[in-house]
Amino acid sequence: MSAGVLLAVAAGCGSSGSDGGSSGASTADAASSAALLGPAAAASGAPVKIGLISDGKAASSDTSVELRVAEATVKYFNAHKSGIGGRPIELVTCSTANEASKGTDCANQAIEQKVVAVVVGASAVAQAVWTPLHAAKIPVLFYSTNDPEQLKDAQSTFTMGDPNALVADSILPLAAKAKTKNLTAVVIDVPPALAQFEGANAEVLKKAGIKLKLIPIPLGTADMTPQLQSLSGSAPGVVEVVGNDSFCISAFNALRTSGFTGPFFAIPQCISDATRKAVPSDVLERITVGAAAPTNNDNPSTRLYEAVVDAYGKNINTDESSGLNMFSELSAFQVALADIKGDITPATVISAFKSMPEKEIPGAGGLKLRCNGKAYPATPALCVRGSLTAQLDGKGNPASYRVVGYTPIPS
Repeated sequence: MSAGVLLAVAAGCGSSGSDGGSSGASTADAASSAALLGPAAAASGAPVKIGLISDGKAASSDTSVELRVAEATVKYFNAHKSGIGGRPIELVTCSTANEASKGTDCANQAIEQKVVAVVVGASAVAQAVWTPLHAAKIPVLFYSTNDPEQLKDAQSTFTMGDPNALVADSILPLAAKAKTKNLTAVVIDVPPALAQFEGANAEVLKKAGIKLKLIPIPLGTADMTPQLQSLSGSAPGVVEVVGNDSFCISAFNALRTSGFTGPFFAIPQCISDATRKAVPSDVLERITVGAAAPTNNDNPSTRLYEAVVDAYGKNINTDESSGLNMFSELSAFQVALADIKGDITPATVISAFKSMPEKEIPGAGGLKLRCNGKAYPATPALCVRGSLTAQLDGKGNPASYRVVGYTPIPS
C-alpha cells in the first residue's frame, strides 16, 4: 500500500455520489448515459471465469464497494464490450477480510474454480493471495503492489501502479516548492504500506537529498497526538499520509493540533465525505492527492464510470475512490484482452497481456497500459508509466487531475 501505487488497506466510506440503479433520470440524462456506454455488443458462448479478490469488509476497514463495482462493470463489459474474446465474463469473487489465511483460501478457491486469471483489488494481504496463484501459473493483475518479488516477476504478474512517477514527479516537486529536504511519512503499520519506502523509491529520495522519517502507526489508532506531537512548524517538510479515511483523519487532525504548517501528500483513500467534514479547510487546502484514477472530479473517466454504475450497479457511492479504482483496473484487464483469439486459458491470457499495444485505460484519467515488461525493465510486472496528481481546495475537492511521469512504453 502506498501513496505512489495506491495499495491502501481500505477506502473511506462517503455519503454522497450515485447509489446506482436509481430511477427518475431525465431523457437527456438517459441519452447522455447511453452515448457514454456505447452501442450494444453482447458477449455469447461459454463463460470465461475470472477471479476477483478483494479485502472487502473487515474489522477496521471496508472496501466491499470493489465487489459491487466489479459486478456492475462485468455486466457492462458483457453487454457493450463483448466480454473478452467475444465470450461473457463470469466473476468468481472472494473476500479476504484483511486476513492472510483468507487471502490464501481465496487464491486456492480461484484455482479450484479453474479461473483463467485473477484481478486483485487494493489489498493488505496481497502476498498471501499471490503466492499460490503464481505457483499455479495463473496470471494476476494487481491494481498496485510494492512487493519486490511481484514487481520483478516477468512470468505472470501485472500491475498498474507506478511508484516511480509518484515519488519523482509528485513528491519531489512538492518538496522543492516547499523548499525542504525533509519527508515525514505517517503510514498505516502493515508490510505493504511500509514497503513503498524501500528499494527504488528509497534510492530516488536518497539521490535527491531527501531525508526520510518514517512513523508507522497501527490501524484503528483514534488519537495520534502522542506519536505526532513533535511535528510542529515546517521542519517535518512534506508529510505523506498513507491509510484509509479514518486513519488519515486522525493523522491530519493530530498534525494540526501539533502545529504542523507544511504541505501534505496523501493517497485518495484518505479523502472521503467523512474527511471533508472532520478536517478543517486550512488543512484540506494543503493536501496534494496522488492517484491512479481521478475521483471526486467531473471528467470523462468519472462520467463513464457513473454511467456504468447508473445502468448496472446498486448501492455504489461513486465518490469512494476504491470503486473507481476497481473500475479502471477491470477496464485495464478488458482492454488488454480485447484482441485475444481462440482458447482462453491462463497461458493465452498471459500471452495477450504481453503482446498488447499501448492502450489508454478507461476510467484512469489518461493513463496508458502496456505489459511487455519494458515500462521499467528492472520491474517487468509494471504496465503503466505515470500517475495522476491533484491539489485539493478548502472543501476537500480536487481541481483537475494531471498526468505526471508519463513517457511512451517502447515496443
